Amino acid sequence: MIELIAFLGNPGQEYAKNRHNAGRQLAESLPFARSLNWQKKYKGLYAGLDRAMLQASSPGVAPVPEAPARLHFLMPETYMNLSGESVQAAASFFKVPPARILVVHDELEIPLGTVSFKFSGGLGGHNGLRSVKACFGSPDFWHLRIGIGRPNHDDISGWVLSDFSAAEKPALAQVLEAAAAALTRALLDGPEKLLPEWNKKPL
Repeated sequence: MIELIAFLGNPGQEYAKNRHNAGRQLAESLPFARSLNWQKKYKGLYAGLDRAMLQASSPGVAPVPEAPARLHFLMPETYMNLSGESVQAAASFFKVPPARILVVHDELEIPLGTVSFKFSGGLGGHNGLRSVKACFGSPDFWHLRIGIGRPNHDDISGWVLSDFSAAEKPALAQVLEAAAAALTRALLDGPEKLLPEWNKKPL
């Protein structure tokens, strides 16, 4: 079961709508987002939430008995390349092993409109994921990948640090809504239940 959820991205309004901040944008779309009281902790913004409040936001999903009584949400403020420092600080404090961590992030290797849950595996060159792996010494954590697709040019850095276009925003809104509901289900029912349907789910 998942205990700690980390939404990767860069802090600051200038980055807020970037493709690289799709993970942080998902945090704002959660059905229980208004119940999260963010505070500066663990080199990021932290919010805790009791399972009962999570359940109230999704009455149709019955939590499994082993679901944790309290969940921990984190938005690292270290900038993307050092995200692992923040995730490790929170995980260490709450004694959460990597296998009970879910990292929410943008993904170049899948197109916009696709969402993917997976456990462990390759990092796809994502600097935030590399940092998390380096800090824990293991890639064995859960991923919720939000597809942003590759550009038709070689400026990858410019692509991920650019905002979603006006033409992309309707698809993004649909993705964030569906991914937020899936994330809530994963927290209550276990992420394994979403596989293989959400291995690479087009929305």
